[in-house]
Amino acid sequence: MVVIVGFLIIVLCAALPWAWHVTHGVDFLGTQETGGLGLLWRSFYQPTEYITIIGLGVGAMVIMAPFQVLKKVFGGALATLKGIPYSKKVYSEVFMAMYELFMLGRKNGMIALEEHVGDPAASPILGKYPTFLKNKEALEFFCDGLRPVIDGRIKADQLQSLMEVQIKQTDHEGHEPIDVLTKVGDSMPGFGIVACVMGIVATMQKLDEGNKVVGMSVAAALVGTFLGIAAAYCFVNPIATNVTFLHSNKVAFLRCISSALVSFVKGAAPAMAIETARRGVSSDFRPSADELEELLKSTK
Repeated sequence: MVVIVGFLIIVLCAALPWAWHVTHGVDFLGTQETGGLGLLWRSFYQPTEYITIIGLGVGAMVIMAPFQVLKKVFGGALATLKGIPYSKKVYSEVFMAMYELFMLGRKNGMIALEEHVGDPAASPILGKYPTFLKNKEALEFFCDGLRPVIDGRIKADQLQSLMEVQIKQTDHEGHEPIDVLTKVGDSMPGFGIVACVMGIVATMQKLDEGNKVVGMSVAAALVGTFLGIAAAYCFVNPIATNVTFLHSNKVAFLRCISSALVSFVKGAAPAMAIETARRGVSSDFRPSADELEELLKSTK
């Protein structure tokens, strides 16, 4: 939702001062034929320029990225409308869920966690924490980390490197759509120039039709340059940066889970394992030590 507000700010701050200027102080909405937002709309209503620039951008993405990455590009762009899905409440839930499981494992042995890891949806413990349960990627990451320890396939000191490999792969895959978006954004001014040059070429055929026709044709062509630059620096690249923040928060969430799990498997007490994870959380989402203590007490 915040992204939409940003888009509206950009559009208003670009359109309204322009309308004010061309009307020379007349009605701000510009009802006169010679100026205002009506003129702005007529000047920028150039479907061919939009089709050219958007088409070139989409075509470039199709060329540079496989279909799987393209899905992530559009999925990531849409995800920016929802904002960062992590909060202090989300971290608090995952701390409480892990603490309960760790306490069960400490009390009854790691084998007692097998039913919870094998079928998380049916787990009475995880069922109390719907935010964690609905985060399929984080839940799978946690279960995949705990499962080989329960089965005895790996030793405690091998778990950290195993989980780090998965985090690095997740980080790498997450940057693929970001790189595509950034490259397309950087290319948008060039696409605008392409659209402008095409418009100027078309204008050359109208030189004998009078100054008004030629002027409008040149203005329409220059709209392409404007749109290309605006799309790059006001929309595409800011979205790419927003997607980067979303991805960084996802990786940080996985690292938090990894930190707690590795500490517990290496022999730390459940409360200490959770405290280790808490200290690695961003200050924006980190519960205080007292808050964490209250949360863990509430699980008993």
